[in-house]
Amino acid sequence: MSTPSPDPRTNPYRSDLAAAYLEGVVEAEHFIEGVPCQIRAGFATVKATPDFAARQTTQALFGETITLYEEHEGWVWGQLATDGYVGYLRLDTLWEETPEPTHHVAAVRTFLFPEPDLKTPPLDVLSLTSQVAAVGERDGFIELAQGGWVFAKHVAELAVTQPDYVATARRLMGVPYLWGGKTSLGLDCSGLVQIALAAAGVPAPRDSDQQAAGLGQPLAEGAALESGDLVFFPGHVGIMTGPENLIHANAFHMMVTEEPLAEVVGRGARVTGVRRL
Repeated sequence: MSTPSPDPRTNPYRSDLAAAYLEGVVEAEHFIEGVPCQIRAGFATVKATPDFAARQTTQALFGETITLYEEHEGWVWGQLATDGYVGYLRLDTLWEETPEPTHHVAAVRTFLFPEPDLKTPPLDVLSLTSQVAAVGERDGFIELAQGGWVFAKHVAELAVTQPDYVATARRLMGVPYLWGGKTSLGLDCSGLVQIALAAAGVPAPRDSDQQAAGLGQPLAEGAALESGDLVFFPGHVGIMTGPENLIHANAFHMMVTEEPLAEVVGRGARVTGVRRL
């Protein structure tokens, strides 16, 4: 029986090119060591193909490290360090420096200013869990190695987490649904779960099927549900906020909503599993 191929979502390989660490695992014409870079935009769109019209598969947040394997006509192909996701990004969202992060954004979102002055026009918007490298502080603002300043009370040291991921998910209530979204400006179902858990210091895979396979422990069918349980459906996931209600980024409401699980099932959704962290 043949060995199944590694998941291309989290393994950088194509027929012509692959990461050096996959040599002997996959077939490719060339194997190379990648070059680390860092996301310098508030977020970067990641696509399955280097095409502006291609569907977004995920997003990379400010401060994330990505290992690049190819650059061509303004597009780069690489692998994100945070969750291992592979895809194409625009070169102009990156920079070659990789300063070690010291803090993360603890607010739902915060502005990146050119000066420690709230009256200056913002350079960008940083979202919850974005990582920053602080190099100084003045007038209530943190200066970043990546350039710019953020309000000091909107960030926290990396070791400071928000353990109640249900509460974090509720802070994102009303955020519009966005396929592949991972920011407070737009989220998909697994993005909501990933960001809420990241704020709690719990790493999570990107997609709902990966989360169903790799997070927590499965519950027996019919087991009583608790706050924090992850409920899975075909191509969908949500978080229980108690024994009855589910919070999820969904296309029915086109936003993050909290509603009775029974109503979700009543619309035809089929529960395929429940996992407890």
